[in-house]
Amino acid sequence: MSSDAAASVAEPTASALDETPRNRRQEETFRKVLTAGMEMLRESSYADLTVRAVAARAKVAPATAYTYFSSKNHLIAEIYLDLMGKVPYYTDVNESMSTRVEKALRNLTLVVADEPEVAAACTTALLTGNDPTVRRVRDRIGMEIHRRIKSAAGPDTDPRVVSALEMTYFGALVNAGSGAFTYHQIADRLSYVVGLILGEAT
Repeated sequence: MSSDAAASVAEPTASALDETPRNRRQEETFRKVLTAGMEMLRESSYADLTVRAVAARAKVAPATAYTYFSSKNHLIAEIYLDLMGKVPYYTDVNESMSTRVEKALRNLTLVVADEPEVAAACTTALLTGNDPTVRRVRDRIGMEIHRRIKSAAGPDTDPRVVSALEMTYFGALVNAGSGAFTYHQIADRLSYVVGLILGEAT
């Protein structure tokens, strides 16, 4: 892979940036439905979740909920994006690049580690079918992850290294989502792999 190709792996796409901004009232309604969806996932499962049930929980009309979420997969994808957005940036120059990147990947990995129903639902929603609304959210999730890895690695990091870290992270998530490893085990393994990629064995 050329450095140009690597640099473009997580660049914003048109589909990722075409979301219409919401006004304050719309944002409040969006958040109410999102919060209700997260609460219901924690209490039940992917199979039991419906946009109508979430709308009832949020005390909004189903038609209103469908204005923001075209399907339950879209709703769950937005929940995951919201969780990703809460992961901090690690940019402390007093720490080594390896330490910063390890912290970023560990915290991204552990977002749903202790909530198996939420983790399973997010995996299913993000990997099922080819819904264009889910695909756009996936693009935005990729951008959130890219920003955190790139900021942790530093602005002068070879784009190929950033790309390798991203691919490693996404591969690790697939392993966790498949049940091959727990999210905590994956986080520990990523610490080791980060050291290998960055040439700073930990």
